Amino acid sequence: DATLKLNYRLARFTQTGDAATVQGLQSCGQQAEIWGPQVEGDALIGADGLWSPVRQWLLGDGPPRVTGHLAYRALLPQSSLPERLRSQQITAWLGPNLHVVQYPVRGGEWLNVVGILQGRLDSASNADLDNWDHATNAQALRSALAGACAPLQDLVHAIDAWRLWVLCDRPPMQGAQQQAVGRVALLGDAAHPMRPYLAQGAGMAIEDAAELGLVLGQALQAGLEVPTMLGRYAQGRWRRNAQVQARAIRNGQIFHADGLLRWGRDAALNVLGERLLDLPWLYGGP
Repeated sequence: DATLKLNYRLARFTQTGDAATVQGLQSCGQQAEIWGPQVEGDALIGADGLWSPVRQWLLGDGPPRVTGHLAYRALLPQSSLPERLRSQQITAWLGPNLHVVQYPVRGGEWLNVVGILQGRLDSASNADLDNWDHATNAQALRSALAGACAPLQDLVHAIDAWRLWVLCDRPPMQGAQQQAVGRVALLGDAAHPMRPYLAQGAGMAIEDAAELGLVLGQALQAGLEVPTMLGRYAQGRWRRNAQVQARAIRNGQIFHADGLLRWGRDAALNVLGERLLDLPWLYGGP
């Protein structure tokens, strides 16, 4: 059985050879908090995202790094667009220091549009990186696309409501100790936040969860120590996660290339086409 407690945030945790103990703070409204009960368990799994408190208590390695990449996202009904701008295909436009991708969702009735631009926020927005989802008018994106093809400019100008994400990540993992220590383990973005250029953030979190479930099940069946099994989980995951993090960074450099690298990218796309997307090491599973 599982118990879900809402409106709690992690205040601290401790671990011993026998258990992990969590102390929470419960929200009481109007920014008031009271101490919640201590919860003790065999393990603590930090699946608490990019700004993971569990990670900070476990590793103390500071906040994520700001990449300098900004993501503009719009999600809208296709019926709200002129007929010529509606699409049932995945389309990507690549340019120096930016790219835009569109794809249909919700059975093709809606269109998701994401533009990623290398740039800076103004000082007012930059003050609150924790609030990663901001309303914006996308003027910076439209200005950056001033020299783009007409269909792309028409699409971006036809969309009124945009959300802005400030993209942050961490360097590729360096070892298993960044994913588990003792009875505490990290999962997903808490362990290995990555840039979106390989579209694998959720995929790697799902793989983490599958591996974690496997090793904990083995621990229960064989009577093995939880720290030993969490160590196996970390050893089984960190190299693949690091490889995907590094490849996502590389893809971003290719997507946003200029000069000779841009020429080489375009030539490779013309010659190889969809074969460039065939990545057996990634899509074949760990």
